[in-house]
Amino acid sequence: MKFHHPETRFARRLAFVALAWLAGSLPLPTHALGAGEDAYQQSRQDAWWTGPMLANTPETGSPGHFLAEPYLYDVRTPHASSFGSRTYLVYGLADNFGVGIIPVFGYNRVENGPNSSGVGLGDFTLQAQYQFTHFQDGSWVPSTALMVQETLPTGKYDQLGSRPADGMGSGVYTTTLGFNAQTYLWMPNGRILRLRLNLTASFSSSTGVHGVSVYGTSDSFHGRAKPGNSYGIDVAAEYSLTRNWVLAMDGLYNHNGNTQVTGADTVDPFGGPPLPRNLHMNSGTSDYWGVAPAIEYNWTPNIGVLLGTRVIFGGHHTSSSITPAIALNYVH
Repeated sequence: MKFHHPETRFARRLAFVALAWLAGSLPLPTHALGAGEDAYQQSRQDAWWTGPMLANTPETGSPGHFLAEPYLYDVRTPHASSFGSRTYLVYGLADNFGVGIIPVFGYNRVENGPNSSGVGLGDFTLQAQYQFTHFQDGSWVPSTALMVQETLPTGKYDQLGSRPADGMGSGVYTTTLGFNAQTYLWMPNGRILRLRLNLTASFSSSTGVHGVSVYGTSDSFHGRAKPGNSYGIDVAAEYSLTRNWVLAMDGLYNHNGNTQVTGADTVDPFGGPPLPRNLHMNSGTSDYWGVAPAIEYNWTPNIGVLLGTRVIFGGHHTSSSITPAIALNYVH
């Protein structure tokens, strides 16, 4: 029973934060923007956006229209650097319903061992999203949507031999359920502040593991791995500095459940003699906090670029990292 307590507490935190965000995101009435009828209020048509670095939009787009947003990034930890690309391709399939794919590629460079043998394919994600509500000027109702993602184990994760850095995937199917919300606030100077909220929960299957793997097993290991459930929250804000320029900031928290690895091995991970033995390893739960400041420049309402950096401060069983990134956003 104790294993479920942290997840229960975290679910309550997510619910509390979601309610607080929605309660605090009510648009200011026009008369609060300034005295007199000539008080400036930026129109939403005059504000062009690329989107913050991390938080997903609840907007699905019109049927027949699509969004393409490729990211290039470098995850820098104390002893490794992981270069990668992640591309969001989303298509408006019907009113309020969009589908998408997210291919991932990567290359790992490490200090204490060989680097990746080449650019590798990561786990591939399918996405579907249904939008329930649309924000309207003067209304307190935000845009909201339910998102479902299925991550496929297309990335290499075991039988890595002498190149553990070739590990680009997890080997498991992961289902992610997400709630996305977005609203607009008009600041006292009349400029727009756009807010987003993402709540996610991910559930993974188990997988067979053979040899050296991303789960820290040795060349003689044979068994299974079962990643724990994970829960996350991302609150983001974008300030329309001018029609073209936007300042953005994400704040995120993530909780990962215990990953279990069981099987047989002749190598003791704790330094014992090389004898046949059954192994049962637990990663323990992990948590981390982070922020992602970014700046956006939009040439038109349909195309823009983002420069940002995700900073993970570390936490329980989590190393700190810095991830600079650049993204191009195109909507047609």
